[in-house]
Amino acid sequence: MMIVTRTPVRVSFLGGGTDYLEYYRLYGGQILAVAIDKYSYITVNPLAQLFDHSIRVSYSKTELTKGVDEIKHPSVRECLRLLKLAGRVEIHYVGDLPARTGLGSSSSFTVGLLHALHALKGELVDRERLAKEAVYVERELIGERVGVQDQFVCALGGLLHLRIDRDGDVRASAVPLHRERLAELRSHLMLFYTGVRRDAHEILEEQLSRTAKREIDEQLGQLGGLVEEGLRLLSSEEPIVGFGELLDQAWRAKRELSSRISSPAIDDLYQRAIRAGAAGGKLLGAGGGGFLLLLASPSRQRSVEAALVGCPRIEFGFDHQGTSLVFYDARSSAE
Repeated sequence: MMIVTRTPVRVSFLGGGTDYLEYYRLYGGQILAVAIDKYSYITVNPLAQLFDHSIRVSYSKTELTKGVDEIKHPSVRECLRLLKLAGRVEIHYVGDLPARTGLGSSSSFTVGLLHALHALKGELVDRERLAKEAVYVERELIGERVGVQDQFVCALGGLLHLRIDRDGDVRASAVPLHRERLAELRSHLMLFYTGVRRDAHEILEEQLSRTAKREIDEQLGQLGGLVEEGLRLLSSEEPIVGFGELLDQAWRAKRELSSRISSPAIDDLYQRAIRAGAAGGKLLGAGGGGFLLLLASPSRQRSVEAALVGCPRIEFGFDHQGTSLVFYDARSSAE
């Protein structure tokens, strides 16, 4: 048996920070984000009795263990525990883009792994359940500082409006844009890699502490409110560059959440892009590095690229499938 899942990463537009427990349990939250066509690929297959080890896990490292408790990769260990899989399994991960860069790759990995492991057990599980299980694994079992947007966008795919109730219930709605408007949005977006990888868990420590103390209620309220404005603009016939101005407002508010979100080097990159003609943008994810999202008219994009020489531009499209079981072969056997 061999199973392969493909799960997108995501680009978050507006509302980031309102999807953390420390905020939404008081006020609720909302997010506007999209899945993109850059993926995490997870391959799972049973492991033959011939090997001394019972579990093989391959990612940036390779682990050979005799039991689940010995696995160092936290998501692999806790997903196996959650689904009560004791061993005789081989797991491989390949990603289109580097991890720890603000695109939700950790949640993409967890969603894709859960999808593959359920398939290994012969279970057909809907995408919303996979998202909820991924939140549980990351937040409750691993103890990560995570929100709830990454898991749902990576699992469901598409351009999504997420509403988070104070009890943590997440309601995901596809944003109903005409194909032409969606294509217009995509043509105006640019994604640049700053070359800086960072640990979101550490970056978020100050922000979530300030959130819990209600020191940044105003900024988070502004970030949540921009979601409604973004939905209104995208659904209208207004120039799409106005969406870039909303991203700029969001970035300015986000920078006030924590001293660790930006840096002089990142601020310089952003200002160079704005001077070159970008309407706005933001650093994706928790901050500190990773990918810089910009919105610029196609006629200005060559100038923006020239201003950010040294930061590779990543071409991307939107993903509308979410996590997918792309290969399932039950004919072969490890026994």
